Amino acid sequence: MSRSKRGLGCAVGVFFFLILLAAGIIVGLKLYERYGPSYEMADKEDVFQISGGQAAILLNGELQESKGIFAEGQVYLPVSWVNQAVNQRFYWDSGEGLLVYTLPEEIVYADAETEGESGRLLQVRDGEAYLSLGLIANYSDIRVQAFDTSEIKRVFIDTLWEPLEQASVRRGGMVRVRGGVKSQVICEAQKGDTVTVLERMDRWSKVRTADGYVGYIENRRLKEAEPLTPQSSFTEPVYTNISMEEPIVLAFHQVFVQDANQNMETLMEAAAGKVNVIVPTWFVVLDSEGNYSSIASKDYVEKAHEMGMQVWAMLNNVSTEESTAVDIEKLMSSTSTREKMIESLMEDAKEYGFDGINLDFESLRAQSGPHYVQFIRELSVACRKAGLVLSIDNYVPSAYTEFYNRREQGTVADYVIIMGYDEHYAGGEPGPVASISFVENGIRDTIEQVPKEKVINAIPFYTRLWTSDGDSHTSQVFDMEEQELWLQEHSLTPQWQEELGLYYAQRQGDEGLEQLWMEEERSLEEKLGLVKEYELAGAAFWKLGFEKDEVWDQIGEIF
Repeated sequence: MSRSKRGLGCAVGVFFFLILLAAGIIVGLKLYERYGPSYEMADKEDVFQISGGQAAILLNGELQESKGIFAEGQVYLPVSWVNQAVNQRFYWDSGEGLLVYTLPEEIVYADAETEGESGRLLQVRDGEAYLSLGLIANYSDIRVQAFDTSEIKRVFIDTLWEPLEQASVRRGGMVRVRGGVKSQVICEAQKGDTVTVLERMDRWSKVRTADGYVGYIENRRLKEAEPLTPQSSFTEPVYTNISMEEPIVLAFHQVFVQDANQNMETLMEAAAGKVNVIVPTWFVVLDSEGNYSSIASKDYVEKAHEMGMQVWAMLNNVSTEESTAVDIEKLMSSTSTREKMIESLMEDAKEYGFDGINLDFESLRAQSGPHYVQFIRELSVACRKAGLVLSIDNYVPSAYTEFYNRREQGTVADYVIIMGYDEHYAGGEPGPVASISFVENGIRDTIEQVPKEKVINAIPFYTRLWTSDGDSHTSQVFDMEEQELWLQEHSLTPQWQEELGLYYAQRQGDEGLEQLWMEEERSLEEKLGLVKEYELAGAAFWKLGFEKDEVWDQIGEIF
């Protein structure tokens, strides 16, 4: 009887052991399910966000929203993305179906039928051009690695040349979509593999594998990273520029009719020997077909040369109401129209003998910017070959004028001129034409993008008399003599405004409050002081005939 009880006790013990074991297994499975690593494979199309014939683009390890295409055995990337991320000089003329690339002394063209060593240089889909990787790499300082033989097509573009962290895999492990053992697996890293460490965290590192995947692996599976500095074999194009040996003293000469050219010598009497560049406003755009009016004069050029001055003929869109109405985007977006204008300018330069071309295109819309900059590039090639100086007039930098691309101008053109005036302009609020801080900020912001030896700061010889009646404001332009006559007429003594670097006067007139911020010898001296302080190429003055004769002696002493 006692033996039977002991047998029953053993059975009960075994039963409870089995229950505990089962419970332990269940708990263990639950814990493993919660904390154990996942081996679920990720959908690589989802990882790279591609479908169909698309190719993923990774820039410096980061997946891009834009996608490439795979066609005729190779990958092509959208020119819009290439312009933004890699090389802005690929210009796609969608209207003429033409790809244009501007080098220092030549312009290269390609269309959808142009063949390279590996096939067509570009593909066109829905009006967008896609460039072959070989074409992009040929003209860009980049590293390219393409994985286009696998089903998941992807391209790595690297533009950075800082040292990379490379590490060997100590123990094989999974490369996951995100850090954490529960994240899906992209691929498996084997012991001895080399990975590039893109980002290091406490327990995980973001890595790029040799077979073209980007994901996260545990730090404990990696050996100590070692730096590897990539080497570039790309040769940057050299843009040679013309540079005057002496400081530039430039006078803008505004002329509207042919006969006005005859006044140059008279206007230059006090400035003779001080000015070494004169810019007549000879050429004015007429339409979006590449036509412009001309009042150029060979006699004018010869007289200027006799007086020791170079002549930089201006092409502009601001001299007439007709020119301000021209659709500049339409004008500049046509490759054949840009060629037409450039050929005409080169013919005029040869016929009249002037020394340079000055561009003054104002009030452009942002969408006109890339086309205008391309015109500057192409014109620079023609000027470089002809030995002509190319200068570009620009507003004081602002967020609204970034599309003028001063950095590119500073590369391809000889001089970049800051129009350091119209801080307050007709139709706006009353204020000075050019306070000293406005001018200095314009210089500082420009030389962040353009070499200072290429920068010319333009200074006003004019001001505005503002009349305000409540919220209504009007203004009229005064030259230096007119402002002094106004002061004398009303027996006013202007007061120096230190923070503005200007004299100021006001009076209550019959039509409202009249305010005048003056431009005269003292304000001129302060602005010229900035030109010297920042070691700029020189100064320009708008415009000839608005100054007092005495200022030329002052300018001559500084330069």
